[in-house]
Amino acid sequence: MTVTEYIRNAPAERQATLTTLHETILANDPTVTPVVKMMMGKEMIMYEERCYMKYALASTKNYMSLHCLPMYMNAPLHGKYVNLLPAAKFQKGCINFTDAEAFPPKILAVLVTDCSAISIATMLENRKKK
Repeated sequence: MTVTEYIRNAPAERQATLTTLHETILANDPTVTPVVKMMMGKEMIMYEERCYMKYALASTKNYMSLHCLPMYMNAPLHGKYVNLLPAAKFQKGCINFTDAEAFPPKILAVLVTDCSAISIATMLENRKKK
């Protein structure tokens, strides 16, 4: 399945939000390539840096999610966005939201810009060497 097909298969009321968020990620982190893959038993748009998942965008039954590996590994970054997105629900590296009002694209652009300098691939590859 392509990214376009994934978004087209999402509920109609989410398609514009998913498209905007997808385009925002690509515009603000040139290190990633999108591909649709399975994660946690669901298909998601994965944004990979050298074959390592950096972000994932999902549309589930009750909400949409952004999985953000750099945020998972960075408590100050996580705390910054918990404060900026009070209508979203946070887990360690995941932001759940119901619409663009709960996760405005402008805030996503800042988050992805903050994360773009963090190389998940380099971190994971260096960890394997130890």
